[in-house]
Amino acid sequence: MSQNDDAGPAPRDHSLEGALSGLTSPGPVDLALRILRHVGISHEQYDAYVLLDTDAGGLYAAYSPTAVTGSVLESMVVSPEMFEETHWQRTGRTAIRSTMPFPGLRPALRTGRAKSLPVDLTGFDAHERAVLEAVRTVPKGQLRPVGWIAREADVADLADVAEVNGFVARTLARNPLTLLIPCHRVTYEDGTPCDGAYTAATGRALRSAEGIDMLRLAELSRRGGVLLGSDTTYIYCHPTCAHARRITPPHQRPFRTAEEARGAGYRACRSCRPVSV
Repeated sequence: MSQNDDAGPAPRDHSLEGALSGLTSPGPVDLALRILRHVGISHEQYDAYVLLDTDAGGLYAAYSPTAVTGSVLESMVVSPEMFEETHWQRTGRTAIRSTMPFPGLRPALRTGRAKSLPVDLTGFDAHERAVLEAVRTVPKGQLRPVGWIAREADVADLADVAEVNGFVARTLARNPLTLLIPCHRVTYEDGTPCDGAYTAATGRALRSAEGIDMLRLAELSRRGGVLLGSDTTYIYCHPTCAHARRITPPHQRPFRTAEEARGAGYRACRSCRPVSV
């Protein structure tokens, strides 16, 4: 046996290990998208998606060249891969990670005004699309009941009230565009949140982020009101309407129904347009 054999194995070169370990660092998050573009695969054949910060947490948002095709809060999926899989199951389109959001998406999320943002509602029939488009018109920080949504969507006369309201609730439960179609701003007729598309905790977080005071609304409901009138203007509104929030407590008049308000000589607000029949 040689002298070198007796000496045992040579000492490890830790500096080389450190240099090699650096080669295993992850690539940029949009690496797959860069490769697709480099080899000339058209964006028409796939969707891109980003992860954006919002007041309610991270939001995954996918988009085609022409419209936003899906969005979901980060808290509603366990990983980016789960978002990609659910997006594929719903749309049949692969979602590839990007760093560049769809034009206009950031301002829409920042302001809560997304009704002009192009969205893709493929897979929904005409009545369902009308419901989802009606929800998009509800202003940030305000709530509307399912009956209001049905009227705005022009589906209120398709069946009896209970059936139509159930149809609206079922459509919202399939909402493919969290935040961009703000179904957390929809309630049942008694003011109870209609949180079909996500958990009650998520709905509470979304409304809280918009400054909607559900305790105040619950107190109004205990007083027998789902509508709020002003005894100085003789106008009645939805309680979260910007005009209703300016009514001082001594001049507030709660109403259980629009019919009751009209019977007392009040007229409907032209801004929030409460259901009048």
